Amino acid sequence: MEKKGQFWNEKIEMLPPKEMKTLQWKRLKRQLRYNYENSVYYREEKFHRVGLTPDKIRTLEDFQKIPLMTKDEHRWVQEESLRRFGHPYGLITCAPREKIIRINSTSGTTGMPTLYTLTRHDIEVLNEMHARKYWRAGLRPGNIVLQALSLSMFTGGLPLSDGLQAMGLCVVPVGIEGGARRVLDFALLTKPDVLITTPSFGEYLIEKSPEIAGRQADELGIRWFFCAGEPGAGIPSLRKRLAEGFNARVFDHTGGGHAFHGISCDSIPYPGMHFLSPDHCFLELVTPEAKLPIEMSDGAVGEMVFTFIDWEGGPLMRYALGDLVQVFMEPCTCGWPEMRFKILGRTDDMLIVKGVNVYPAAVKDIVGEFIPKTTGAMRILLEKAGPLVNPPLRMQVEYGFTEMRDQDKEQLKKELAGQIGERLRVRPSIELVPPYSLPRGSGKMPMIEIEKDG
Repeated sequence: MEKKGQFWNEKIEMLPPKEMKTLQWKRLKRQLRYNYENSVYYREEKFHRVGLTPDKIRTLEDFQKIPLMTKDEHRWVQEESLRRFGHPYGLITCAPREKIIRINSTSGTTGMPTLYTLTRHDIEVLNEMHARKYWRAGLRPGNIVLQALSLSMFTGGLPLSDGLQAMGLCVVPVGIEGGARRVLDFALLTKPDVLITTPSFGEYLIEKSPEIAGRQADELGIRWFFCAGEPGAGIPSLRKRLAEGFNARVFDHTGGGHAFHGISCDSIPYPGMHFLSPDHCFLELVTPEAKLPIEMSDGAVGEMVFTFIDWEGGPLMRYALGDLVQVFMEPCTCGWPEMRFKILGRTDDMLIVKGVNVYPAAVKDIVGEFIPKTTGAMRILLEKAGPLVNPPLRMQVEYGFTEMRDQDKEQLKKELAGQIGERLRVRPSIELVPPYSLPRGSGKMPMIEIEKDG
């Protein structure tokens, strides 16, 4: 049957909040029983260690007695399973191995990759979540999507391609391994109108398109740009750069091979991302330091904790991923009904300068506002890993392509430092560097660099 309207699954997406809470609690209790019965690790370490069984969990407060799980613990559990069983699926994977049909992973750039084990049911859930996001943004069968992300085991690779195809879209999974030239060559050849990539790579494509493709990026025919892996639409200067550079609508969105999914709308000012998977993901907030529960009220800020519900393979439970978010419960001006959230940064990226919390994305936003005096590219330089930073906060910022005299550069440094000091309450030390002197590439672009001795 042909789908019409702005919602992929209107029955669920328009469910009143009270009814959604009822559905969530019903599925959560069923999921807890499933986890308890099918995971020896959950049973012994998350329930019995604190004197709980699923029957004893009758309220949210009871549920929040279950200890949190972190990515480091997730890796340890995989390693322990390898030692005990010779494979990584023996402790938190709940479905029998014959039902597991796909394994995705994180990048593993900071250690052992964390694995996501999925059954056919879980993949169907993921496809539904992807469809909700892209349908909301206006994509329909006939759109051609250039997917310029890592296509390996990454959760934004194969799971994303599957979801796009399942809703009837045409996917060009070009990946990023061939760099800007390959992506632009396929943009010219396949004529996509949708691009999914990191915002930093999007900026790079805008810069390189005249040289490689022989035309400006806004002539490529891209009309939807979906930011992945990094903040984009939530940084006004970056959103403007991408929107004008491609002549496209720009969206933030999240959710690859797991149950937490959201997408932004077109409202200005940026209202955050709409949380589109409450029927499959139960969200909580906790304090970043003590991990104490925070009420999910309008404007509340805390570290995000999620629990997969209605999930078979590896259902993560009270999982603290390290993202600091702000939630909004009031209706959005766009008319979409659900709770929204802004990802403020990573708890492990947050810097503390003289007692003031500083997030690199907020610094990048201010630098981007000075385009074309800057290119928008910047790095924060640290002597050692944060969060504590010996003042001043040291930065490198690329000045723009226009001819700049020494006095112009000094004035730019003064204006940048003034804006950062006024808005973020931290006065930086800024070194201006030439355009293209900071690293570019096809993956996520780090905004922090730890300087090595010697």
